[in-house]
Amino acid sequence: MNEQPILKEELFAKLPPVWPDSLLGQIRARVQAHGQRFVVLDDDPTGTQSVHGLPVLTEWTVESLVKELKRSPVFYVLTNSRALTEDAAVALAHEIGANLTEAGRISGCGFAVGSRSDSTLRGHFPAEVDAMAETIAGGAADAFAGYVIAPYFAEGGRFTVGDVHYVQQGDTLQPAANTEFAQDRVFGYSHSALPEWVEEKTKGRVKAADVVSITLDDLRRGGPSVVADKLMAMPTGGAAIVNSTDDRDQEVFVMGLLDAEEAGRRFLYRTAASFVRVRGGIAKKPLLALQETRSEGTQGGLVVVGSYVAKSSDQLQHALKTPGVTGVELSVDALLTAGRGDQELARAQDEIRRRLEAGEDVILYTSRTLRTGATDEENLAIGKTVSAALCDIVSSLSARPRFLIAKGGITSSDVATRGLGVRRAMVLGQLLAGIPVWELGDESKFPGMPYVVFPGNVGQPESLAEAIRLFRRQ
Repeated sequence: MNEQPILKEELFAKLPPVWPDSLLGQIRARVQAHGQRFVVLDDDPTGTQSVHGLPVLTEWTVESLVKELKRSPVFYVLTNSRALTEDAAVALAHEIGANLTEAGRISGCGFAVGSRSDSTLRGHFPAEVDAMAETIAGGAADAFAGYVIAPYFAEGGRFTVGDVHYVQQGDTLQPAANTEFAQDRVFGYSHSALPEWVEEKTKGRVKAADVVSITLDDLRRGGPSVVADKLMAMPTGGAAIVNSTDDRDQEVFVMGLLDAEEAGRRFLYRTAASFVRVRGGIAKKPLLALQETRSEGTQGGLVVVGSYVAKSSDQLQHALKTPGVTGVELSVDALLTAGRGDQELARAQDEIRRRLEAGEDVILYTSRTLRTGATDEENLAIGKTVSAALCDIVSSLSARPRFLIAKGGITSSDVATRGLGVRRAMVLGQLLAGIPVWELGDESKFPGMPYVVFPGNVGQPESLAEAIRLFRRQ
């Protein structure tokens, strides 16, 4: 099992050809005929980075879920649980599970639930997935056959081959455990081989040797029937790894998955964004033309950068060099120092307001030195303080920016819900590969404004600058 870096071209050249026919149309027909809703619980808003034409809820009252189950075959519920402690994420999963179960009873709609999380393997797994399943199943330990682990996401350069999960860096595929994402101070891990990762994350409850591998040979030579046979034979409480380097692999898997589910087995999906599109039977759409958004007015556009991953900082530096774009740095040290936080906030608010009114495009970004605490709880508290400041600045805006780009998963979630008051938005499509645009609902601070959810770990060095230039050209 190779857990060393490898050239992408070299690895892919050794793989069998993909399944010859697209199965997406068949998947769509089966999903529509069955009438079952697909509810995607997203632990940050970047999970919409492969779809279009779908609603995103940021609330989960029984009333709102009933309404959405009745009108939408596929929809997202934004939990933002990656910003929570594990205990809080588990409590939230129980709450949503209970509300969703009651909403299903009232609406008469059956549903399947997917847990969409990070394609670089960060998040509260398996705790929040187990909590959701326990609530939906009413405590029945054997209601679900086990986990489906599918972190493939081509637009972000995330591929799984030989059960090893890779992150593309240039022309090279780096095993995920060798990347900065595996060093996350809350969600770190030490294995790129997904069977070992499952054993690590489940603390030995699911042994690596017992994990079922859906191999590329299964998907490209065996087809859906082989997938279904493997899923039917999977021991209850186990896990299945889905290897993929192409969307067609996901299509073959989902066809086999639907066969197994129609035969009576239920699974807990823990996946990246690509699986959601295929499981929902959603066709691909070209990148958005800006005419499809409601970017309007004489105000400048606003970019909010909260993500600290190296890719975000690199993209920020390139974007700050864009002609006509002004940077406003928010000092994290000042925000965390007693007596200085309010002053720093007022300074940034005033400068951003003046520049936007003058028609300038502004990048609001947090100072790049990462402040950390002694515990996970302290780290999350620091993050919440910084995020609250960014949201306060956005909520203080008196006039609608021409567009708003939020960089980073937690940042984009908090700015949407706390800064803009979003309760329901529509995913218009992708501005650049893996970078979704939402149209904000009527209840929000700026109805109809294009809101770009820019993941922290997606894109090339010039991608943020390119996103800004697209709006400036319009």
